[in-house]
Amino acid sequence: MKFIVSSDLLYRNLSAISGVMGSNSTMPILDNFLVTIEGNQLKLTASDLESTMTSVIELENVEGEGSVAVPAKILLETLKLMPDMPLVFAIDTENNIVKFTSANGEYGAPCFPSDEYPQVKPIQEPQSFDIRATVLQRAISKTIFATGNDELRPNMMGVLCELSSDCVTFVATDAHKLVRYRNTEVKTEDFSSLILPKKPLAHLKNVLTNYTDTVHIDYSQTTHHIRFVFGNVELYSSLKEGKYPNYEQVIPKDNPKILTIGRDEFLKSIRRLGIYSSQSTFQVRLSLGETGLNMTAEDMDFSYKGAENIQCEYVGEPMEIGFNSRFLREMVENLDAETIQMSFSKPSRAALITPATQHDENEDVLMLIMPVTLNY
Repeated sequence: MKFIVSSDLLYRNLSAISGVMGSNSTMPILDNFLVTIEGNQLKLTASDLESTMTSVIELENVEGEGSVAVPAKILLETLKLMPDMPLVFAIDTENNIVKFTSANGEYGAPCFPSDEYPQVKPIQEPQSFDIRATVLQRAISKTIFATGNDELRPNMMGVLCELSSDCVTFVATDAHKLVRYRNTEVKTEDFSSLILPKKPLAHLKNVLTNYTDTVHIDYSQTTHHIRFVFGNVELYSSLKEGKYPNYEQVIPKDNPKILTIGRDEFLKSIRRLGIYSSQSTFQVRLSLGETGLNMTAEDMDFSYKGAENIQCEYVGEPMEIGFNSRFLREMVENLDAETIQMSFSKPSRAALITPATQHDENEDVLMLIMPVTLNY
């Protein structure tokens, strides 16, 4: 096989798919890209078994067809250090050698038969929907940070996606915090519930950053697989099986105490006071009343203490409530409104955090944070 391709184009496509590869793969073949020539197309594949990503490049100069596995690390590191120029690839499948030549150099590496490389299974009984890339990217960004890391509760290590005739809903929780993102742009005739694994979603979020068109999604609740198709790229992944916790049950319905505050000022205070909080509980205390918001943090082991008064609007009876400053900071960081609202019922119940004004009329973002017991 022989073909000519731009070094920059090849590097950009390999970089886009390399994020799905694992760092400690149990199958050595997965440390390679699968390189396939079909007609005038160069198909590049990366996989970690759970998810597989492909990218297709149209070629003008190509000879032969076939497929081989090429070492990913050496190819990426070489291309990263190259200026944009045409590269001539020659793949000798008999001697298992790949060579590529530029205007001022020649490089070679072993390649491997493609037989051992895992093949993607067809999606059986697929259902489909389309979603704007910007909406999907925001949905992932707003939820993925709240996913759990407890392997005893594997379903909470993914993001729930619910499709209905009203909207699409994405939910993530680790039992300490919860985020629900809804968008009414996307509607389906039938209700579906899917649990999307965290790793391929995190990579998809990054790849979609500069993509603005529509993403086509096929999924199967029979074989528990999903495929995202956009531009010249496909991401195929398994879905998590099982049942997601009933998140609606934990969202409090009656929250009469409302704090309205500037996001940036609030976030800076949380960050500063987090420095003075206990290194075991990271607790920050919010004292709410007629005079506004007073925030304090203390680490008794080292005699650290910090306190700040913040201008805000507060409606409701005076109250003191404690939160893990790291969780609170994460949630406020992932809101992009100038002003946010926190809604409370009592110190022992979860608080809700929402933008004072939603980013888009079709969008609804709700965050929930569980309180901690005040210990000073």
